Amino acid sequence: MFSGCEDKQTSADVYNVGSFELPNPAGKAGGALTSTLIKVLNEQSGPLTWIDLLHKMRSVLRQKGFDQVPQLSASRMLNVNDQMAIVPRENTGARRALLIGINYVGQKGQLSGCHNDVHNIKDYLIRSQGFPEKDMLILMDDGRHNAPTKQNILNAMQRVTQYSKAGDVVFIHYSGHGGRERDLSGDESDGYDETLIPVDFKRAGQILDDKIYEILVRPMAAGVNCTVLMDCCHSGTVMDLPYTINATESQMHANSGFDLDAILGNQALLCCACLYCLFADDILGLLLGGLFD
Repeated sequence: MFSGCEDKQTSADVYNVGSFELPNPAGKAGGALTSTLIKVLNEQSGPLTWIDLLHKMRSVLRQKGFDQVPQLSASRMLNVNDQMAIVPRENTGARRALLIGINYVGQKGQLSGCHNDVHNIKDYLIRSQGFPEKDMLILMDDGRHNAPTKQNILNAMQRVTQYSKAGDVVFIHYSGHGGRERDLSGDESDGYDETLIPVDFKRAGQILDDKIYEILVRPMAAGVNCTVLMDCCHSGTVMDLPYTINATESQMHANSGFDLDAILGNQALLCCACLYCLFADDILGLLLGGLFD
């Protein structure tokens, strides 16, 4: 899993992704993490290691005036000097994507770039990674796609795990608000679970990291290569993956932020990498009405 910052950090919205020199950007606004990842991958002419990707992303973010630190977490210990690949050579099966963009249209804390993020990621996956459009499931609150409600997001994650088998490739992208809730299971050292905030959170509630692990990480078949991009707040351990590294470090290490034994339950883990990034707390506060004050 890739993220743009740690659990305690916030992310940023970009009001002109043209400054990132994206090819045919879908709109002027977008998430800093999504825009940065696409920029780095588009400009890379040769092999790119995991650690080089993190360093290049941080460099771009700092050049654009953003101070968050990109982070990578994984279901197994990675050699960060190995070549980074969304589609490894040995994975010759189906390529599926789940793309979620939530602008919270008409709500306090409305965002402006999450739909554009989805369009830009979709274009990159089709153009550069060979993903077929027919195997992309898109959830957006734009009135044209299925709505990114809590139940729709959970159902989509379950469908991805049900359909995927060894040799397949999965890419999951979330652009929207992320948050925190009090940890009731005792697996978080800071006392909070990280969350995704669906469009109907006021009625349905937030999506806990424990739930994401339960329905997406644990049931994924062995041999599936799954890359996740979390462009949202407080996303550092939102998938409860056991190994992590950020752009200031040189080696991956065990994640000390939660009780690993309580989460693993003696189950094997899939090969999953996640990158994440966050939105500003002042915007999140507007959306949640001071929930974290």
